[in-house]
Amino acid sequence: MNDTNIHCREYDFTLILAQPSELTDVMVDALFEAGCDDATPSVSYGRVWLEFSRSATSYKEAVLSAIRDVGDAGIGAEVSQVDECRYVTQAETARRIGKSPQYIHQLITGKRGPGRFPPPACHLSEGVLLWSWCEVALWLFQNNIIPQDLYEQAEINHAINTVLTGRSCSFSTLIHEIEMTLTP
Repeated sequence: MNDTNIHCREYDFTLILAQPSELTDVMVDALFEAGCDDATPSVSYGRVWLEFSRSATSYKEAVLSAIRDVGDAGIGAEVSQVDECRYVTQAETARRIGKSPQYIHQLITGKRGPGRFPPPACHLSEGVLLWSWCEVALWLFQNNIIPQDLYEQAEINHAINTVLTGRSCSFSTLIHEIEMTLTP
């Protein structure tokens, strides 16, 4: 084993492509040759998904190198996001941390844990609340409910998806204008 692999570990994540909407064998070969030989491509409802299992020294390095490799394939591929929903229900929060939905409900209501669970970010419909996964992951980490690496993955995914959304958005000029207006 060489020294560069001593501190590497395997990270699993999925990239969603905005372009192309389907893959040919030539495209898959180009992705493979560009370094995506650790990805399993699939297409569903006109969306390409690349499921990676990548060795790297950090989660951030793994995801960013995969995004670069997709771009280097020369097939016009554009990554739209790391597949991690920014908003979660109680049930999805429970699934992500390996606990029961009842446990999460008790954290939310303050019947368990230290209280002050993050407030919902929005509601999907009457009675279906959504929380920001990044805020929830931070709270869970600060209260020793999840390990640091799980929080860091949420934070990294949120940051990467924010950048990717701004790049791929058809109204990126408007986003820039708003940012300039809001910057003191």
